[in-house]
Amino acid sequence: MTAVQREVLELPGQHDKLLLHSCCAPCSGEPMEALLASGIEFTIYFYNPNIHPVREYEIRKNENIRFAEKHGIPFVDADYDPDPWFERVKGLENEPERGQRCTVCFDMRFERTALYAHEHGFAVITSSLGISRWKNMNQINDCGIRAASRYPGMQYWTHNWRKKGGAARMIEISKDEQFYQQEYCGCVYSLRDTNR
Repeated sequence: MTAVQREVLELPGQHDKLLLHSCCAPCSGEPMEALLASGIEFTIYFYNPNIHPVREYEIRKNENIRFAEKHGIPFVDADYDPDPWFERVKGLENEPERGQRCTVCFDMRFERTALYAHEHGFAVITSSLGISRWKNMNQINDCGIRAASRYPGMQYWTHNWRKKGGAARMIEISKDEQFYQQEYCGCVYSLRDTNR
């Protein structure tokens, strides 16, 4: 780990462990490093049925596993099930990035994250999704809060990973680790729009 001056992070509600939903290694590298530096116990939860095609999904997942293993971080592979995702976003195929389709997608991923957290004793969840400048932080936080609110005592941590050099550090980690750099958000519709 490169020596970086960091604030000490604390989980909300004085909790001591976190379930971190991860979308990919480039986005989760900085949150993982920041959590490690603060001594926060956490587990990576990889649930991303939106990623298309399956080859792309496997590349992103395996890069994430590689980085987690390097730092001894537990990694939960929630496996790939795109059919329910396609069902949920039906009718939203032409929504723009950051539109209603993304809300439905985040809801689905965070609902599953919150369920796993509930079943495995995590009172706090968060996601690496918000570090990307291509994402709407408020949209992500609203989805996370909504998912966590289904379970008594669960909280979605709205920490802004972009701030205090986080966005720049994300890029540095990606270069240092030579992470695979995806060229679109993940779903077949973002791929279509990128290709246009």
